[in-house]
Amino acid sequence: MKKFAGLIVFAAFLFLLAGCSEASQEDVVKKLEETSAELQGYKAEATMKLNTGEEQQAYGIDVWYQKDDHYRVLLKNDTDEQGSQVILRNKDGVFVLTPALKKSFKFQSEWPYNSSQPYLFQSLVQDVLKDNTATFESTEEYYVFQTKTTYQNNTTLPYQEIYFNKKTYTPELVKVLDKDKKPMVEVAFSAFKLDPKFGEKDFELENNMTGSLSGVPASAVPSEQQGLTVLYPTETAGAALAEEKEVNADGKERVILTYEGEKSFTLIQEQADVSETAAAAAIPASGEPISLGFTVGAITSSSLTWTNNGVDYMLASEELTREEIQEVAASINGQAMK
Repeated sequence: MKKFAGLIVFAAFLFLLAGCSEASQEDVVKKLEETSAELQGYKAEATMKLNTGEEQQAYGIDVWYQKDDHYRVLLKNDTDEQGSQVILRNKDGVFVLTPALKKSFKFQSEWPYNSSQPYLFQSLVQDVLKDNTATFESTEEYYVFQTKTTYQNNTTLPYQEIYFNKKTYTPELVKVLDKDKKPMVEVAFSAFKLDPKFGEKDFELENNMTGSLSGVPASAVPSEQQGLTVLYPTETAGAALAEEKEVNADGKERVILTYEGEKSFTLIQEQADVSETAAAAAIPASGEPISLGFTVGAITSSSLTWTNNGVDYMLASEELTREEIQEVAASINGQAMK
């Protein structure tokens, strides 16, 4: 009898031990895939930190997703309230909105499926599923994966570390790494709510242009011109500044910087206008929407246009690759010295 009781205790111990054993990488990947597939929607809040410049910069991100194929990503610029933007995907297409300037652009794009997106749950799960060389670690609180990224125009950030909550299997931290495994972009999630309720108009263009959803100004009041602060790239692909020309275009100051070298390019900067067209009239845009971290622009094979801190930029070159165009543009943020 004592021997039988001992066997029961031993069996119970083995059962408890099995229940406390760590999930394998295969188990976690399967659970992530199931969670992503079964999602009806989510709302997430995060802070994105960029370590690519001389000083770290932080931006707020609000993400809404509703099945099927409805996305709304609000990028909040704390230093430039009027520069906050919305990336929107709905049944009508893909849009980039700047509510304060009453500007909206429509893209023929596969966003967000054509590149890694460090603030979108489905994108992170897909990167885990695609990389059969991904590494896996289980800590006290997180399942941690290191995977390859799939950025179309940026091979300088080839890796990422993704921290999934062990209870909910939702992301809590993403570190985008350079070739030396140094974190250059960090996305820290402060809230993640699964299957929330959405209103009928939450993903409509006009509703997002009003500012009522985004919490950012619905329109900007033109202020007195204080002069254009010219910014210069710190990454020039070997080209040097050959000419800086100031012109007056429609009463606005415009500065044209010409860089010459093996790979020459032109950078144009001018004060942004508040659009006089209807807020819901989206302008067709060529190219693809692309995140520079501090803003979202439109990139083609030979140009990149974007708006930041009330200034419109256009970078054009027939010699730079798309990746080099992005690198030059990203290095312009906040650099006012030659």
